[in-house]
Amino acid sequence: MPSPCSRLRPALPLLALLAGCATTRPVQTADCPTCGAAPGATAPDGATQFAYQPQQIEVTPADLALAGKNDEELFAIGQAAFAAREFERAAAAFDRLVDLHPGSRREAVALYDGGVAHERLDQWRVALERFRAMARKYTGPDALEAAFRIAECHYHLDELAEAAEVLVGLSARSDLAPGEHIRALTQLGIVELEAGRLDDAEKHLRLAVSAWRSGSEQERLDDYFPSQAQYYLGEVYRAHFLAVRLDPSKDDEQRLAQALETKASLLLSAQGNYLRAIRMGNGDWAVASGYRIGELYDGLHAAMVEAPPPPGLDAEQTEAYRSELKRKVRVLVIKAITIYEQTLAVAGRARIEDNRYVAETQASLDRMKQALHDVPPEDAPHGEPQLPPDAMPDKG
Repeated sequence: MPSPCSRLRPALPLLALLAGCATTRPVQTADCPTCGAAPGATAPDGATQFAYQPQQIEVTPADLALAGKNDEELFAIGQAAFAAREFERAAAAFDRLVDLHPGSRREAVALYDGGVAHERLDQWRVALERFRAMARKYTGPDALEAAFRIAECHYHLDELAEAAEVLVGLSARSDLAPGEHIRALTQLGIVELEAGRLDDAEKHLRLAVSAWRSGSEQERLDDYFPSQAQYYLGEVYRAHFLAVRLDPSKDDEQRLAQALETKASLLLSAQGNYLRAIRMGNGDWAVASGYRIGELYDGLHAAMVEAPPPPGLDAEQTEAYRSELKRKVRVLVIKAITIYEQTLAVAGRARIEDNRYVAETQASLDRMKQALHDVPPEDAPHGEPQLPPDAMPDKG
């Protein structure tokens, strides 16, 4: 495909191309009470004598309040605390039940709910052990959910290889319902993306979307995980997009043209995946995808205006170069503003507020409006839309 910027004069390259674990150490103390030897001395039998500091166990008011309770009482306390979002108290009650009453009929629920309570407290290592015990000792839907949460705990502990191993095992199970199979493939792709394995991530995310499309022909499937998979396919291409650098100070015109064309192509590929995620209808991932599309144009604008200038320019020429560059990339700012505004409109119609992308979209919109305002109106190409003065964000 011919570059849309090929008609621009080639005087300046970029302008011409636009369109743990701790160990216990022995501590020497006073003379050995058994043989009277000095610290570290040799005992009569030839052995070196060491004494260890006693383990200090801190007893909290919560521990005292739970002391003497039987398993049913601990279970009731844990459930009431969990419902009240008192996760520290809930975790303490469930932990005590599991540790002191391992044969209780309440053990399975205490393991699972205790693990969730520790998750809410960001105590991922303890949560991991609770979910492992649940998955090891029990079967059924809660045990399956515990297996997914094992992978999530590994993810939050930055143990990506371990998380991927769990999810590979889950995705290979023949007894999974279609929705759970899609979930396993989606989460596996996300973990692989985080680990920098982009090709593997793309493969499993595409399998998740494909499984949703084929499964939807037989039954109605939840759209959350397939929408998430489609969004993260956009993230794969966004990662490729970000990896392409534009550097007029080092690259000649031909190499810069190729880099710009590649970056633009990757932008369109990422945008296409985000648009498909929007069309799938899940509100949360639609907002996230809209934000990312705006960010793509925002990012391309930043990559171009922040790129080092061509070599050999003096201060006056550099200033003129950057002014001309800002004028030519102004269209990218307008595209970003339009998409950010549409994303906020979608969020408003869907009444989506508890989504971090809403706040990030608003912040990016304000920044892009300021960037547009900083380009002198007389530099704008004829016919290009102008924002009204009151559209600018307050500077206070």
